[in-house]
Amino acid sequence: MESKIKTLIVDDELYSRDELSHLLEAHPSIQIVGEADSGEAAILKAIQLQPDVVFLDIEMPKVNGMDAAKALLELKKSPLIVFATAYPEFAVEAFRFNAIDYLLKPFDEEQLEETVKRIEKHFQTTEEKEKGKQTGKLAIDSSGEIIYLEPKDILYIVRDEKVTKLITKVGEYETKIQLKDLESRLESFGFFRIHKSFLVNLKYVTRLTPWFNGAYQLEIEGRSEQLSVSRNYVKALRASLEI
Repeated sequence: MESKIKTLIVDDELYSRDELSHLLEAHPSIQIVGEADSGEAAILKAIQLQPDVVFLDIEMPKVNGMDAAKALLELKKSPLIVFATAYPEFAVEAFRFNAIDYLLKPFDEEQLEETVKRIEKHFQTTEEKEKGKQTGKLAIDSSGEIIYLEPKDILYIVRDEKVTKLITKVGEYETKIQLKDLESRLESFGFFRIHKSFLVNLKYVTRLTPWFNGAYQLEIEGRSEQLSVSRNYVKALRASLEI
């Protein structure tokens, strides 16, 4: 990662803050920017320091960790939340706040390492996507790697069960990114949804053939397969193709 992950530790017990701080110092990607001993202090520190991630205790007097998390997620720059507590019974409720992890005291070094890896992956993926936006390329997470694709080289995209396949001029790539997310990212590049499972680059459409019940089949330049066009999309597709 290009920059360190700014981290805030929140716990009303000094010993727990010191222990977690000591364990996190073993991870070069983590930069501890502050500590807080209450939920109220956590919110103020987050506003001042703008941390990327907050390790947050739950059982604290007055403003507890759940209430603090709710307030943190309403900030303009909301941090990732890792709940760090001695009480496993709060786990289900904690993940309603989209917590990236839930650590139990006493802290286990291996579990903490897995948490840090999860945090690193989140920010690495975010950074790579931002780079893709800056270069005008589509950044996708494929088989653990970030791959940059030129939108103009993508012929079509298909969602197959839990995998999304991008068919390009030079090869095929698989990712877990949802089709609807790719549709919004590629809208300005001339891509069009023709079916709940297909997104096509209109510049490569070569033929549109009536099929049955108002549906059509579509052919793509350089490909032998025919793609199904749902009748719900036919009218808008014909308009987009100026037919």
